Amino acid sequence: MAKKLHIKTYGCQMNVYDSERMADVLAPLGYELSDRPDDADMVILNTCHIREKAAEKVYSDLGRIRRFKTQKEKSGEKMILAVAGCVAQAEGEEVFARAPYVDMVFGPQTYHRLPEMIAKATRSSGDVLEIDFPVDEKFDSLPVSNSKGLRSAFLTIQEGCDKFCTFCVVPYTRGAEFSRPAQDVLTEAKRLVDDGVYEITLLGQNVNCYHGAGLNGSDWGLGRLIQELAEIDGLSRIRYTTSYPADVDDELIAAHRDIPALMPFLHLPVQAGSDRILQAMNRRHTSSGYQALIDKLRQVRPDLAFSSDFIVGFPGETEDDFKQTLQLVQDVQFAQAYSFKYSPRPGTPAADYDNQIDEDIKSERLVRLQELLSAQQRTFNESLVGSTVPVLLDRHGREQGQLVGRSPYMQAVHIQDSETLFGSIVDVHIQAGYAYSLQGELAVNTMNAERVNA
Repeated sequence: MAKKLHIKTYGCQMNVYDSERMADVLAPLGYELSDRPDDADMVILNTCHIREKAAEKVYSDLGRIRRFKTQKEKSGEKMILAVAGCVAQAEGEEVFARAPYVDMVFGPQTYHRLPEMIAKATRSSGDVLEIDFPVDEKFDSLPVSNSKGLRSAFLTIQEGCDKFCTFCVVPYTRGAEFSRPAQDVLTEAKRLVDDGVYEITLLGQNVNCYHGAGLNGSDWGLGRLIQELAEIDGLSRIRYTTSYPADVDDELIAAHRDIPALMPFLHLPVQAGSDRILQAMNRRHTSSGYQALIDKLRQVRPDLAFSSDFIVGFPGETEDDFKQTLQLVQDVQFAQAYSFKYSPRPGTPAADYDNQIDEDIKSERLVRLQELLSAQQRTFNESLVGSTVPVLLDRHGREQGQLVGRSPYMQAVHIQDSETLFGSIVDVHIQAGYAYSLQGELAVNTMNAERVNA
């Protein structure tokens, strides 16, 4: 009989990719994915440590799942409970101390060893802790991914970070920067396309620092890799995230100019608009340098839209510093953005700074920033009303007969139409723009739509 596997994923898209690969690793052992944790034979919480609330949510969820584990034990069954990802990497033994009923704790670079870990957990009473950093070994050991039925997929090309921003735990939880060889990336991408994938999002903690071994023996940057990926027949859309402004080079800018498959949407985190705060964060760009980069990208691709990340209330941030962030937002005009209050993470330099900001001030500033960002997002969405955009329809909506897809600019687009269009890229005439989505109808000229049986 098949064993039931439940994976809950927190945080970033890289965790989504990792969770999918964990399922691939466990499939040969007879594990099938389940949406329910209560009767699962194995539960994995693939965690995020970027903010305090994200980490504490894990322990709350562990307490809830503990009841299911106890119930199974009373009936003579066993549930393996595992904590994976960045909380596991950062806290290690602390997880066992706070939740002694957990069986396995393993970091993001070790899940290729899951079969061995499960064997240890089931054959002995001891805890299993795996928090090494064998990142190259991980990719060499992973099985072929199961992407049948998918139209959009993630593909990790780079892991780790060497930047050491003073607020960030990634260098401590994901390790040093590592880029996969270009041939490995191309092979995986071609396999995804052969399985029916139209859109691939390249992932990395600092994806545009990618420097993998190229096919000609030299190192390839991200721009060169995208050029080669664009040659894959059937790959209609290419995206990448997350980028570091100082690592955007001329070759990558040229890729945005020359490659139609590279979508006109770029997530480029700035974090703050004050040079003083950027320096305290150990970011390697200035506010003016960031805006100059935006201008340069818009010159080569005028329809390019941007999203970003912002941290408010970083230690020492004054009202004037914050106003400089608001001014940068006004100057750039973002299509989307993510914004958060600064959250001290143990082990990072900024957590020990003396000039921490009061929570009430952080909250008030966050409200002001989000009001501005939300207004810009709605304005951008409304600007597309009356236009026709290609949409990849890969989800079902809440309403009967409703399909949902993504525009080139990452907006959710809702249409009412035939189920036969599911999994296709179709032209959609945009009728309405809302705060977080677009409403449209199938364009009259849809003869070029790619119709794929789901």
